[in-house]
Amino acid sequence: MRGITAFQNIFKIAELKSRVLFTLALLAVYRIGAHIPTPGINGEELSKFLAERGGALMGFFDMFSGGALSRVTIFALGIMPYISASIILQLLTVVIPAIGKMAKEGESGRKKIIRYTRYGTVVISAIQSFGIAVGLEGMAEGAFIQSPGWSFRILTMITLTSGTAFIMWLGEQITERGIGNGISLIIFAGIVARFPNAVIDTFRLVKAAEISIFFILLLVTLMIVVVGVIVFMERGQRKIPIQYAKRVVGRKVYGGQSTHLPLKINTSGVIPPIFASSIIMFPATIAGFIAVPWVQSIAKQLSFGTTLYTILYVGMIFFFSYFYTAIIFNPVDIADNLKKYGGYIPGIRPGQKTSEYIYRVLTRLTFVGALYLAVICVLPEFLIKRFNVPFYFGGTSLLIVVGVALDTVSQIESHLLTRSYEGFLKKGRIKGRR
Repeated sequence: MRGITAFQNIFKIAELKSRVLFTLALLAVYRIGAHIPTPGINGEELSKFLAERGGALMGFFDMFSGGALSRVTIFALGIMPYISASIILQLLTVVIPAIGKMAKEGESGRKKIIRYTRYGTVVISAIQSFGIAVGLEGMAEGAFIQSPGWSFRILTMITLTSGTAFIMWLGEQITERGIGNGISLIIFAGIVARFPNAVIDTFRLVKAAEISIFFILLLVTLMIVVVGVIVFMERGQRKIPIQYAKRVVGRKVYGGQSTHLPLKINTSGVIPPIFASSIIMFPATIAGFIAVPWVQSIAKQLSFGTTLYTILYVGMIFFFSYFYTAIIFNPVDIADNLKKYGGYIPGIRPGQKTSEYIYRVLTRLTFVGALYLAVICVLPEFLIKRFNVPFYFGGTSLLIVVGVALDTVSQIESHLLTRSYEGFLKKGRIKGRR
């Protein structure tokens, strides 16, 4: 009842109501666009062909576009080129000092990096879309293409690149004028849109006696347990006690209070699996559409469920967990700020010793967080390969759905509490990933 009352309160606040409705409207536009076919392509026949040939790998890639990739609609590339461009820019902030300096320039630097990310998104989208066009011409001797040739390639490249640019604009508009993170919500919408089909397919298999009801009950129980683990880990944190020394200024005494520094178990959220999957997706997507033997061999080696894929995926998750944590969390700066304002960790000398202690704790927490991400992300491979689960469950998709849901509900609750309305919980607040 409390949750229902909280949702009713959303529509009592004019600004929050407009933000929620604006977000839902743009997500509806995105889902409509995901069904608009690319000119010159027989999408339905192509979807059937890719479902037979692509297998789990195509299902994994198609998850991020909400089914648009398998049908090659105008939103076939989804938002992944934008994420790939973001990865490149963040890597360059460490490699190239000029870009690293730009990132520290505050709002002006952030706007420059966003602009470069947009340019990178267009370039990556153009490369991927051209590769898809060439691959479709060679696939099944061009049976899915009405008029092969350079006109088709250029038209497909322009259409798919424009679609990704439009999705990127939708995400930015949701972030600025809606509720939640726009890019994350677009990925969320694409994943959730696949759930009804998965449920229908499962019921068909049960009706055909290919899988038992007992197995479905076990699977549902596993889902609930995994979701509970994700929520627990995403909200888990290590609290480092902080003590502030007393200072006398005139007749007033400042400081002396105790607080804590919260360090999340999974500081990087769903960024590592998204980054890792997008990097693997970039060459594998293009290679899968090019009818050349050695290129097809590479695509096969990078396919979902292979040993090479699993090793690369887990390794990249660990790398990006540490990399992203290092970018957003600097123990030296925290130690300097604590020393500047008279704060210290009991038993630890201020300054360098404090930064070393925070770094040591953060490193251990990041390892636990990366291990948790790796286990959750390898779960779909285990279920599909060992138990022949008829749909893609777990991994990046489940992390995104749970994480984005927590973040969005947390933002809505913040608006409610700011205006003296009750939140979703009787005690405490719902906390997002950050």
